This record gives sequence, structure tokens and C-alpha cells, in this order.
Amino acid sequence: MSVDFTAIDFETANGFRGSACSVGVVKVRNSRVVETANWLMRPPEGFDHFDPRNVQIHGITPDMVKDAPRFGELYTPLMNFVGDDILVAHNAAFDVGVIRSAAEMSELNVDPRTFACTVILSRKTYDLPSYSLPFVAEAAGAPLENHHEALADATACANIMMDIAYRQNAADIPAVHQSLRVSLGHAEGYHVGDPLSRASADGLRWKSEQRDIPQPPDWQIWPHEGSNPQPNLDADPTHPLYGENVVFTGNLAMSRQDAKNRAAVVGATTASRVTRQTTVLVVGDGFVASDLRTGRITNKARRALELRERGQHIEVVSEGEFLQMVGGPWPLSV
Repeated sequence: MSVDFTAIDFETANGFRGSACSVGVVKVRNSRVVETANWLMRPPEGFDHFDPRNVQIHGITPDMVKDAPRFGELYTPLMNFVGDDILVAHNAAFDVGVIRSAAEMSELNVDPRTFACTVILSRKTYDLPSYSLPFVAEAAGAPLENHHEALADATACANIMMDIAYRQNAADIPAVHQSLRVSLGHAEGYHVGDPLSRASADGLRWKSEQRDIPQPPDWQIWPHEGSNPQPNLDADPTHPLYGENVVFTGNLAMSRQDAKNRAAVVGATTASRVTRQTTVLVVGDGFVASDLRTGRITNKARRALELRERGQHIEVVSEGEFLQMVGGPWPLSV
């Protein structure tokens, strides 16, 4: 068993997926880390403002990147590092989407890319209350320090991928997916002049409308469930929420209805209460995965943990992780 790949992790400056401000990459050969690299960067021009929520998460400030090159200047050395490797990331749809959107806004071409998502693979490998990166890294025997530091997260992702391959006795990344009956992801290429990705089109719309972050409306004080839309069956089946049954609890930075709509777009079924069909519970109110250990959880989360103890597989994720999966501004502009 000797897998080869490159693990990657981006941090972003704001709710636009292409607003990359940091990246870490880890090259693995024969199931060993052989090279690493990380860069701070300024996001593409026009998308380089820093949202306080993002700064709170990763600690990167505008001053820290003021003299750094823009994403477009680092794109070539980054892609040279990756080469023809399969990209591996925790919630890979996000990181691959960062490359695509940031390149589009930098007027750069993007080659097609095969990728693997350790969130999806971890669900098939470990039985955990949360598949947040720190939880999975610990289960893989390589506890994560400095979460949301790009190179630390990329290293944790690499360790998880190597552990999963070892457990499956797989010779390469495709063999891991075959063993776990999971499809590899595939990102289409982009050439300047092609139609923009949805994330980039939305980003340009937000920019043109010059929207301000709104004040918390009434629904943040007392959330209303709203309706449960039909899932988009034409969504990408490799998305980490595709086919999942998702319930929301606590105050989010958006209405419950908007959260449900975003989940449905990527192929999830939504519901208003935790039942035996629930597979993912999204928790607001500043929840982080470590709260599962301290008991700082909502009644729905407590119910989810009770069902887990009875053998039901339910994953608890934070609002930040959910937004990273589905995309869009944070908090939502209205």
C-alpha cells in the first residue's frame, strides 16, 4: 500500500468562494509526506475585503497579506506543485471551487482535475458524531493542532487519506474509492471566455449590487422552520450533502428557509425535526465540533446524540462547515 496524491486546504477572506487568502499543500509519495508548501495571498482584485467572521475563524487579517502576491501570481507555482496528482481535501468541492472561482476572477485557465473528498470517505470509514477535520484527524491517529491554519489542515487531510487507504489495504486513491463504493470527484476545466461557475456569477452579482451586511432580522431571534423543498436530483452526486437528510437547529446567519434551499440545491433532503431518517444536523449559535464534548448543544443536537447511541448514523456539523459546503455569503445579504 503506497498511495500518491497532493492534499490541499484554502482559507478565504469572505463569503465569495474565490477569495483565497491562504493555501497549504502537502505532497504524498508512497504514503509518506515528501514536500509541503504554503502561501499567504491577496484575493483577486475586487474580492479582497475581509469579513470579520472569516478573520475570527482563521486569524488572517488584511495587514498580513497587504504585501503578498495576489492569487493570480501564485497560481502557476501552486499548480506546478500539484502537477497531475489527484487533489485530496476535506470537503474537496469547496477547495476545488476556490481554485475555479479565483482563477476565473484572475482571468486564468483551469485544467480538469480529479479529486477526492475526505469528508465523504471518512463517513464510510469512521463512526464519529462529527466529521469536522479535528475529529477525523484524531480518529486517524494524527490529532490536529492549529485548526484553520492552511498547512496544518492540509497535513491533517493527508494523514486522514493515508489512514483510510491503509485501512482499505488500497494500492492507490482510485482503489480506495472502489473499495468504499464512492465515486472520485471530477472538476471540469475552464478557459477564459467560457461561462462562469455559479459561485463566480453570484460573486459578481453581489459585487455589482454593493450589498451591505444586514442587521439581524426577526428570524434570528426566533427561527421559523419554513417549508422543506424538493432535493435537486441533478446535483453533483459527489457533493458531501447529496442524498443526506439534513435538519437545522439554533440561530443561523440566515433564515432556516434559505438554509434549506441551499441544502436542497446540492441534492439534500431537509426536514424540521430530528428523526430516524436524519443523517446530518447543522447547528448554529456559534457551535463548533468540540462543543459535543463539553455538552454545549441544543435539544435537537442532544436528540441526535441519543439516536447515535442507539446505532443511528448522524453527523453534527457547524454552520461554518455547512456554508463551506454549499457556498454563498456569510452572513447572507438580503
